[in-house]
Amino acid sequence: MVWTPAHNRDAWGWYLGHEVRAREDRSYAVPARRTDLTGLAPAWVGVGSADLFHDEDVRYAERLRDAGVPLELVVVPGMPHAADMVPGLVAAQGFRESFVAAVARALTEPTVERQSE
Repeated sequence: MVWTPAHNRDAWGWYLGHEVRAREDRSYAVPARRTDLTGLAPAWVGVGSADLFHDEDVRYAERLRDAGVPLELVVVPGMPHAADMVPGLVAAQGFRESFVAAVARALTEPTVERQSE
């Protein structure tokens, strides 16, 4: 099955519990919809250039970077959505390795305490 924009709208509606375009008061439910992204945790954003979510993922990564959030953005040329889940797909190997390394760093690097201003 190929994931389509219609599937995506349905899934978002199920996740949110309401129509996709309805007002969402839980800022944690959809971080990309937050106005202010400052202070968010470091992020790893990975996407293929042929992914349905490519443009919105890259825009979100740029917003994180602009807000001063430490960020690693990985874009794999020609990779479609969920290709990293296909066993043995060579194009996705580096993608998976980058993700695993980012998770390992997040779990092992000490966190920095933020001072309240």
